Amino acid sequence: MDGVLILHKPAGLTSHDCVFKVRKLLRTKKVGHTGTLDPDVTGVLPICIGRATKIVEYLTGATKTYEGEVTLGFSTTTEDSSGEVVEEKKVVDSFSRAQIEEVLSSMTGELQQVPPMYSAVKVKGKKLYEYARQGIEVERPVRTIHIYNFELLDDRAAFEGEQISFKFRVTCSKGTYVRTLAVMIGEALGYPSHMSYLQRTGSGQFSLEDCVTFEDIERAVEEETINEKLHSIEEALNHLPKLQISDTLAEKVKNGAVLPCTEDEELKKEPFFLMINSAGKCLAIYAQHPTKKHLMKPVKVLAID
Repeated sequence: MDGVLILHKPAGLTSHDCVFKVRKLLRTKKVGHTGTLDPDVTGVLPICIGRATKIVEYLTGATKTYEGEVTLGFSTTTEDSSGEVVEEKKVVDSFSRAQIEEVLSSMTGELQQVPPMYSAVKVKGKKLYEYARQGIEVERPVRTIHIYNFELLDDRAAFEGEQISFKFRVTCSKGTYVRTLAVMIGEALGYPSHMSYLQRTGSGQFSLEDCVTFEDIERAVEEETINEKLHSIEEALNHLPKLQISDTLAEKVKNGAVLPCTEDEELKKEPFFLMINSAGKCLAIYAQHPTKKHLMKPVKVLAID
């Protein structure tokens, strides 16, 4: 059983919990997720099965899309609704739609972001949330992220009240903490804030429409149709550039051979690319040789024979 299962992650489970549950349902150990989702967050979580576990890192780096909600009026330790209140301030201002859209617009493009203390980022070999649970504040590494699109989903003309909430959609790079974006929005508007709701609606080329639930998986296992729920490795890696090779060369690729560099100038600019045989099967992921520019070497061999 090899492929990618697009799970609709329910609230209340960690990504690791989801992996454990899929392992149990499919009775296989080779299962891995492609990017952590907080327990409260629902939505698209690609799960790699069998040989597909070799491509986890190439799916983890894919662009993500989220739909969430910001609430102005108080901030929390975790930057979402599950944490303890840190600061509270009644909202006395009224904001126009244009004001909020201007803030979202100012946050598109390249941004610097400091990960929240309640996150899995490691500092000196220890996860930040472990420090946070001990009440220890440590210096956190600044990350460069990219926001491709940030839009307001609420159609109100004006926003007012002691607490103000509004929904948004954001498409962003790997490593973006949407919780922190919610805090940054509040800061720009002059109020403490937190993320009161979040759902991942897209991961790379996959969306909610591609998702299956745990109930769907259980039923498919019983009916012996689980393979129909899996997306192939080729489909999952469709966003990467490809080099089609002859059957003769395919045998060398299967054995992990270092090969003369491709003559395709565009492909040479890519960090890595897929080696595809005449049947359209992905045999390996290759990259330019780090020291010998006239050669290319395998990064991952995916062929089973």
